[in-house]
Amino acid sequence: MLKLRPNCECCDKDLPPDSAEARICTYECTFCADCVDGVLKGACPNCGGNLVARPIRPAAMLAKNPASTKRVLKAEGCAPKAA
Repeated sequence: MLKLRPNCECCDKDLPPDSAEARICTYECTFCADCVDGVLKGACPNCGGNLVARPIRPAAMLAKNPASTKRVLKAEGCAPKAA
């Protein structure tokens, strides 16, 4: 089950569970659309994979399976992973 992390790892923007701005990779690294389109150029800086829109968990299911409250932020900054 997706953790639905609460923030962008790059700029720390809040990304609530129903955010259409959230993007994730296959490892569930989480970024906002602005960072993905801008500095990251569509690639996860952690694994190099692509970033796609995070699904939105329906409210009834969110009550049963809440989103994570643990914030993750890249201390070294947010640049695309070198090839």
